[in-house]
Amino acid sequence: MNFSTESPMYKEVDQLIDETQTDAKKNLAWLQQEMHPYFFITMHEEGRAIATLATIMNSLGANRRSILADTEKTLILARTSMPGSLYDTLRTIRERDISYAHIAHSYAPLPGRDEELELQRFEFDRKSHKEIASGLKSAVHVPEDTRKEVAEVVSKRYPDFDLDNLNHLLNILWLNNPTYVNISPGDRIAQILWLYQQVRDNEGIHLDVEETEGFGSEGDEIRIMFAVSNPPQRDFLLQIMEVFTRLGIETKRTYGLTLSNGVHPVFLGTFYVRKKDAPELVKGTELFKKLRSELFNTQLLQTRSHAYQEFVTKQIMCGEDATLVNAFIAFCHTSLAHSSDLYDLEGVERAFHLQPELCLQLVELFRTRFDPKQDNRDELYAQMLEKVVATVEEYNTGHKRVDAYRRTIFRCCLSFIRNTLKTNFFVDKKQALSFRLDPTYLSELDSTFTDDLPAERPFRVTFFFGRYGVGYHIGFSDIARGGWRTLIANGRDDYVTCADSMFKENYVLAHTQHLKNKDIYEGGSKMVSVLNAVSINDQVLVNQRLYKLQYGFINAFLDIYVNENGKVKDPNVVDYYGDDEAIELGPDENMHDIMIETIATLAQKRGYILGIGIMSGKKVGINHKEFGVTSAGVVKFAEITMEKLGINYSKDAFTVKMTGGPGGDVAGNAMRLLLDHCPKAKINLILDGTGAFYDPDGADRNELRRIILAHDIEEFNPEKLHIGGFMLYRNRRRTDGMRELYMKVVQTKKGLEEQWISTDEFYREFNSLTFTVQADIFIPGGGRPETIDIENWQRFFADDGTPSARAIIEGANSFITPAARVELQKKGVIVMRDASANKCGVISSSYEIIANLVMSTDEFIEHKNAYVADVLGILERRAEDEARLIFKRYEEAKGAKLYTEISDGISKEINKHYAELFNFFKANPESSKDPLFQQAIYRHLPNFLSENKAYHDRIQQMPEKYLYAILAVEVATSMTYHGNKESDFMLIAKGHLERVYGNK
Repeated sequence: MNFSTESPMYKEVDQLIDETQTDAKKNLAWLQQEMHPYFFITMHEEGRAIATLATIMNSLGANRRSILADTEKTLILARTSMPGSLYDTLRTIRERDISYAHIAHSYAPLPGRDEELELQRFEFDRKSHKEIASGLKSAVHVPEDTRKEVAEVVSKRYPDFDLDNLNHLLNILWLNNPTYVNISPGDRIAQILWLYQQVRDNEGIHLDVEETEGFGSEGDEIRIMFAVSNPPQRDFLLQIMEVFTRLGIETKRTYGLTLSNGVHPVFLGTFYVRKKDAPELVKGTELFKKLRSELFNTQLLQTRSHAYQEFVTKQIMCGEDATLVNAFIAFCHTSLAHSSDLYDLEGVERAFHLQPELCLQLVELFRTRFDPKQDNRDELYAQMLEKVVATVEEYNTGHKRVDAYRRTIFRCCLSFIRNTLKTNFFVDKKQALSFRLDPTYLSELDSTFTDDLPAERPFRVTFFFGRYGVGYHIGFSDIARGGWRTLIANGRDDYVTCADSMFKENYVLAHTQHLKNKDIYEGGSKMVSVLNAVSINDQVLVNQRLYKLQYGFINAFLDIYVNENGKVKDPNVVDYYGDDEAIELGPDENMHDIMIETIATLAQKRGYILGIGIMSGKKVGINHKEFGVTSAGVVKFAEITMEKLGINYSKDAFTVKMTGGPGGDVAGNAMRLLLDHCPKAKINLILDGTGAFYDPDGADRNELRRIILAHDIEEFNPEKLHIGGFMLYRNRRRTDGMRELYMKVVQTKKGLEEQWISTDEFYREFNSLTFTVQADIFIPGGGRPETIDIENWQRFFADDGTPSARAIIEGANSFITPAARVELQKKGVIVMRDASANKCGVISSSYEIIANLVMSTDEFIEHKNAYVADVLGILERRAEDEARLIFKRYEEAKGAKLYTEISDGISKEINKHYAELFNFFKANPESSKDPLFQQAIYRHLPNFLSENKAYHDRIQQMPEKYLYAILAVEVATSMTYHGNKESDFMLIAKGHLERVYGNK
């Protein structure tokens, strides 16, 4: 077809262009009149986009949307405002990181239409945390006029603003988005900085609403300000807007800014609503309370969960209830799956998802039990419990096996509700849920689900649930301490596997810790959480999610364990327990320094009974690696064990093989102590995550010293190997066709020889070295749990039955399974188990907490060397006390008892005495004032405190429970380590008779 200037089509197009040009000017005038003035401020540098909008505005009825700008860092869309329009856009860009979002609606319908205009602007220019952290260390060149203007506005509008922090916050804003600062008026910048300070000072989440002057004839507006530190990164804005839609709150303008503070992102959102559209949106109203609970709940509820997609968006239940259902699922799964593969995550999820009515009943039952505003709570709860129990017991779909399976799950959920003693579910500002349970719930489960656990039941169980993970804290005594480890799951299967076994792993670790903690006033506990980092390959993003989980869990912990006068301080927590609970944590796997300090600061800020003493391993503490506290006990056990083998460790020659690298805490410090005190010791095998070192004549001492506590074994100079020695490198690889090859270097008579071996050859040799290399003593100072188990322990022996080491000193936890320990000992190997050999680390942490309770930060820093020297002396004494008692009792039993049985027996004996004494002093507090008992309290403390009377008043001001516990453990350990059973029994008998016959 000929497209000449005379053709009808050409003339039609030409006429449309003329009309478009005319309409564009009219549309520009309409935009000026009907769009909020701030729209033109934010679009200051987007004149072309506004021109395009004016030009195509009339076509918006025919097109779903029009793209005004689409570049690498900017997307601007125009469309008619319709339900779901923003959702449609956000779904298409969900994989892009939004740094700034501006959603604006016109205040009148589009010319000739019923719908309003909706403008969506997104920027994708996130700065990396590294970039911001680096920028903050240098001079930040914010225009001086801007600084002055913002400071003036802040001083007038926000009198409570921390002005000392103003420049720092402004610098962060500038480094993240200088354009925003350049185009925004001073009052807008001041407002966003005020919001930033609020979220920083309010546990990482903040919501506020206020009236503000509206635009034109539209009347006043309501400004909603919502901010979150380290928010969820995918679908978050979409989830926020869904909340507004579900609650019937129509926003006219939305501004979302995401910044980096150098560590994690911060979301700062401002939303404007016409007051006439939501007149009841005022603080204290039901609508405000719903908005607050739903927005805060975005931190807990995943948008991709079934409960959100099927229950929330379809308005079967609110967001908070859906989160509770997800928590039910997680608890039931982790409680049942560790003992039976039948109760996998999918099966438990299906049971709840297919029964929304029963889910609602369970949620209502839980709410009735814990709603602080519920009248006649006990009566209503009892009535409702009876009904829900009947519903569960009568559950019948006609599928016998499926029904029995699901009844087991729902019974577990009922047990969870019945035995929860306090929860933060009704606390406003929460980023995770916490539930403190009475551990008797374990007896309500079928024995099938507890037979694989240690027989001793814990004192408390606390369950945690968050958006990206779950966790447990299990403690075996009233006052308890133990580390917090987080398992990071990078794939769906990995997450499910970790979640399947986490409760059992936590239980066993806590029980082992309880045996290990026998020498200190705190019983044993452990906290284990599993982080869902599925499909996240960037370590920075993994850390962001890790910190979010840990920050949420520690705040949830404090929600229910910060007490006042024996009851939970927060009035929104119904407390069925009603007593102070002192729980201490410590660093373990994936607990980074920044979180250690954050946890300590939070605990002090929120009024926890222990203050910064909640967490060991702080800067103001006793660093395990720096002072080698765990290794001090391990090496002392090795010294005494070798003495029993006829080896004088300070004079005689002997060989040692080790797992754990020179850069690690336990293994590295053990190597350091052996080099310092054993001039003839030869360390012939070292394995760590980077590779393996073997030298038949022992590692070159000078070269080993060079890398100890600084590098992994791969940094050992292979030139220093003796003939016959070799090194395997896990991280030095190359490809040969389809094969991946690993480097191995061997020292020969001719010098170093480089070899390349296959993956199979590498792992076959690497994994065999633990079992086959001969040494006098083996110190596992690192490595994976259960490396030696019931399936492979035989490999530790040569064909003639000779063990590859005469004794094993377990520096690493659970390196050998209990069953394997038994078999090794039956074959003549001395095994000093972990709960005995590496106990000094936790003893040191206990004394760190005592220092936190008694000394100021400045005092501790000033006297740290003296204090730590006293602690190291206590550690050696405690290790020697137990090691010698184990050998003494072994000799008394003439070998009828295994070393590990004796170790367990000592722990249980001390713990039994401790529990009885603690309960006695708690029930009879005046008895602890006896001068002899007071002497025992001071005997337990480092000399620096006990001999310095300036601290005696502070010691007496420690929490009463702590004084009872210190007294109980000092007496209990003394009775066990240094007691004479016959003499003690005689004194008991005489005391009894004097009491009965004394006055006759």
